[in-house]
Amino acid sequence: MRYFILFFILFSVVLLTAQDRPNIVFIMADDHAAKALSCYDGTLNQTPNLDRIAQNGLLFENAFCTNSICSPVRAVNITGKMSHKNGVLDNIFPFDGSQPTVPKYLQAAGYETAMIGKWHLKSDPTGFDFWKVLPGQGVYYNPGFIDNGTLVKEEGYVTTLITDHALDWLESLDGSKPFFLMLHHKAPHRNWMPEAKYLNLYDDVQIPEPSTLFDDYVGRTRAAKEQEMEIGRHMYISYDLKVWQMENQDEDWANSWMSNRFESMTEEQVRAFKAAYEIENQDFIAAELEGKELLRWKYQRYMKDYLRCIASVDEQVGRVLDYLEQHGLDKNTLVVYTSDQGFYLGEHGWFDKRFMYEESYRMPLLMQWPGVIPAHTRTDQLVMNLDYAPTFMEMAKLNVPDDMQGQSLLPILKTPKQADKIREVTYYHYFEYPGIHAVKRHYGIRTERYKLMHFYFDTDEWELYDLDEDPLELRNEYANSAYAEIRDSLHQLLLREQKRYDDVPGAYLQSLEPGSVNSLAQGHAYTLKYPVEKPSQDGLMTDGKYQQYNIYNAGIRSGYAAFREHPMELVLDLGEKTKISQVGIHSMQSPESWIHFPHHISVRVSKNGKRFKNLGSIQPARFENLQIGEAWSDMHLKPGKWRYIEITATPLSAIPDNLPGAGKGAWIFVDEVHVR
Repeated sequence: MRYFILFFILFSVVLLTAQDRPNIVFIMADDHAAKALSCYDGTLNQTPNLDRIAQNGLLFENAFCTNSICSPVRAVNITGKMSHKNGVLDNIFPFDGSQPTVPKYLQAAGYETAMIGKWHLKSDPTGFDFWKVLPGQGVYYNPGFIDNGTLVKEEGYVTTLITDHALDWLESLDGSKPFFLMLHHKAPHRNWMPEAKYLNLYDDVQIPEPSTLFDDYVGRTRAAKEQEMEIGRHMYISYDLKVWQMENQDEDWANSWMSNRFESMTEEQVRAFKAAYEIENQDFIAAELEGKELLRWKYQRYMKDYLRCIASVDEQVGRVLDYLEQHGLDKNTLVVYTSDQGFYLGEHGWFDKRFMYEESYRMPLLMQWPGVIPAHTRTDQLVMNLDYAPTFMEMAKLNVPDDMQGQSLLPILKTPKQADKIREVTYYHYFEYPGIHAVKRHYGIRTERYKLMHFYFDTDEWELYDLDEDPLELRNEYANSAYAEIRDSLHQLLLREQKRYDDVPGAYLQSLEPGSVNSLAQGHAYTLKYPVEKPSQDGLMTDGKYQQYNIYNAGIRSGYAAFREHPMELVLDLGEKTKISQVGIHSMQSPESWIHFPHHISVRVSKNGKRFKNLGSIQPARFENLQIGEAWSDMHLKPGKWRYIEITATPLSAIPDNLPGAGKGAWIFVDEVHVR
């Protein structure tokens, strides 16, 4: 049934020539902050080719993402549905490619379709006549490309190679059909390895420091204080900052990544790369910087490499624009330039994204379409990446499916100054916690002036910002009585938007895929020595339901009670002495999010709840198993009658050096106890 509408297009769409419908070139960078385009700011760098799009068309001043992290944004872009609707809440689980998407709709309506560059959805692209994508994140030098299913390594710089392949594909078309090209760059994603020609760009430049570089997070919630994305404390000296001479054993995981980067490069590339940093690195090591001066040095190194990577993106976008003009394609082609989200360029002392604060919430968004979009225009309308899909559908003269949740931007494109507002509020929901960078789960709304955010899962805190009075978001006004009426009205708006998008955050704290476990424990009471690290409904672990592993299930990790850096110590009361012969728990593992199967599980039993007998322990899984998945861990016992059962599941005391979160205490996720 899900393909019915796709087949219906073939019979319902009026036959149109390529000239009746525009071509679409959708160019997306990775982690490109709006501040790092000169048409937005101009204080950091110059991007003349990206500025061409703004000069020839429309610049969106208030474009925002729905979930500031790579994979979810990409899934929203092609489905027009929020993360909880398309199944990609975070970077861990694959995209279900069988669902309807914009490229499928356009392909069925006669468009030539291609996806080239960074895909990052952990499943093969669907809906494309041609696809050539990086495996995972890809690498900057000599990357591999998966070419319609076959992995081929190529020599060169990734930004140039992606553009080469895009232009080759355009050259292969005969012009009889309109085309839809998704051209996705890896740059400027971490770890910011510049192209050889730009390695010395900015050598004699002092990059301006943001006023919040030394932010102390006073007055804000735990989320801002407990993140792990500070330039000063969390960047790796070798992998991120290219001081390979100072490799630290505590950073084995990151340093091995840097070593792998060098191993994939040619000798000539390695020589050029190391020569660019050698003298400055030696001076840095000799200086033995500390405190603010050390942070300042790290900021400069980070920013220069980041901006050098953008220089390559700008150059290659220029090649695409030149090709379209030289072949007479520009007049009937919508060119879009954006990023999957924003990025912190030292603001609040941070790098990375994830938060709903302005720097990572806001995306650059530029569009040109000669003859339709007026040149040299700007709009302050509130738009989201959720709006791309319906926009492309309407441009292609297709009906926008009812399940797409965004708004078409076509009215804004045609009359940027006169178009009615398409919305008064944007909505956001971030899910990837626990995980790398430790940004807590949160959702919220943003109006033209105010922002309301709720951090939840292992906390329950609110933040409210007046963006007119406090654009840097340094003063949380949530408890300020002067903002009481505004706070109440924002809460009402939030509830309205959650209803609009059918988003119920509490639903992700419950089992979404129930299944009977036929357990004697079902319905019985239990106590926990240590509290769970997230709210959960009463009886979660004895309700007879368990989270069946399903990579397309949006709530895959959310039905579990979470325990961090301490054991799950549960005492179950069966109500009366009962004959038992097997005890176990259902848990999951997701190493990329620091969630591992328990190191070991022990069981003790008692008839009166006072004197407990030890029945032994098991080691259910080894941490070397890097697979994401779930498992029952069972202990078979000598049959006996007992009323109380104490189950202790102990986490890894320290995640191994070769895994994300190395040195940290692991999380345990458990969603059901069973007794037989």
